[in-house]
Amino acid sequence: MAIDESRPFTPINIAVLTVSDTRTPETDTSGDILADRVTGAGHRLAARAIVKDDAALLAAQFDAWIDDPAIDAVVSTGGTGLTGRDVTPEALAMLRGARDIPGFGELFRWLSFKSIGTSTVQSRACAVVARGTYIFALPGSNGAVKDGWDGILAEQLDSRNRPCNLVELMPRLKEV
Repeated sequence: MAIDESRPFTPINIAVLTVSDTRTPETDTSGDILADRVTGAGHRLAARAIVKDDAALLAAQFDAWIDDPAIDAVVSTGGTGLTGRDVTPEALAMLRGARDIPGFGELFRWLSFKSIGTSTVQSRACAVVARGTYIFALPGSNGAVKDGWDGILAEQLDSRNRPCNLVELMPRLKEV
């Protein structure tokens, strides 16, 4: 597992979605961290939004971004906990053609265990690929966003990562 500097870097277009009933653009620190990491890695921040914890509203936002050819991936923060208002995984399940990426949630919780111990069992972090677009759902804490980006997404969304990465699969994601 390493970045092969002899290979070209391929920037992709990433949208950042904050899922929250209370955050505003001024208080969205986890969204800020994600946006900074996306652009700092050399990718393009294609869009950014805050949507309330409502499965139908979230699914509509995800669908709009999936259907936007200028967006390759979405990273969301928030709504992955255990309370009744945490509905991001349910919104992802509503998406037509969504296929789970189970290894993402498994790896996230393993990494998170190193930071917060057994409290990681409260996370329903998950990912899907839907109609050619990756969607990664991270918890809303700043630490979780850092763990998810730094520990997984920075490498998997880097076309130079070896032995493989998610970017190289993108041309084939819409195969039937």
